[in-house]
Amino acid sequence: MPSEQKHLWQVTIVRYGTRHATREGVYLNYPLYGEPDGDLEMDYFFWVLRDGEREIVVDTGFSRLGGDNRQRTFLLEPHEAFALAEVDPATAPEVILTHGHFDHIGNIALFENARFLLARKEFDFWTGPNGHQTLFHHSVEDTEIAALVAARDAGRIDFFGGELDYAPGVRVIEVGGHTPGQAMVLVDTSEGTVLLASDAVHYYEEYERDMPFTSVAELPAMYDAFRLIRDALASGEVAHVVTGHDPSTLDRFPRAAGALGEHASVIGELPATSAAPAADIHPDQKGAADALR
Repeated sequence: MPSEQKHLWQVTIVRYGTRHATREGVYLNYPLYGEPDGDLEMDYFFWVLRDGEREIVVDTGFSRLGGDNRQRTFLLEPHEAFALAEVDPATAPEVILTHGHFDHIGNIALFENARFLLARKEFDFWTGPNGHQTLFHHSVEDTEIAALVAARDAGRIDFFGGELDYAPGVRVIEVGGHTPGQAMVLVDTSEGTVLLASDAVHYYEEYERDMPFTSVAELPAMYDAFRLIRDALASGEVAHVVTGHDPSTLDRFPRAAGALGEHASVIGELPATSAAPAADIHPDQKGAADALR
């Protein structure tokens, strides 16, 4: 159990979309494992953190444009998903963006007054020349990258690098691998520390068996992230891992109450009040190399 001094949050995992895939289509160079191909589902999530006073949205899912362009199945329309999760984009909640792919920044235009946190390396990549290369560009929508640029120009993006103590009990870690600035989020809860891995690991099998996802910017960094997660679990520093797309995710944790329960699970109790002040964000803050320690 976490120490009494830790500032605790409740994590809500919201599933809003899905698609059918195959193992050969999901895992990098899958025939090298000598295993038969097979069907594999891929779910799509965003995450909400609450401490009784403060609300933080982690990623904003894919938009109708991004989903339709890739024939993804909507289980909930984006505005319906946020409403069921009691997130009102108009109130300008804080938003952590783990990376720039279409299914993680697709609805930032709905959060027209929000502040965003994003790794500087991630922004620079998608707004630079390599972000337009065919093997990368298929994972983004130009209009959504343009929305990121507009948010930057309006002074609504706080950039970081390495590791950032974003709020009491919430730490953001840049690991790269899947994308140049891929980030993960560590959250202290009443059930222990939760690691929102996002797409540092799409499926639990990735870090358990060292099986990289097919879309990767830097393969050694992806393997390093797998190792980091395994070590954190073994040491007890992390109690729960939440992957970016594994369809078993919701079944691993208690379902949410009410209408959201079909689409969401919850980790931790919601604190009644929180006396801890909000932590300031320092743009371009650099963190320690040993991210989880």
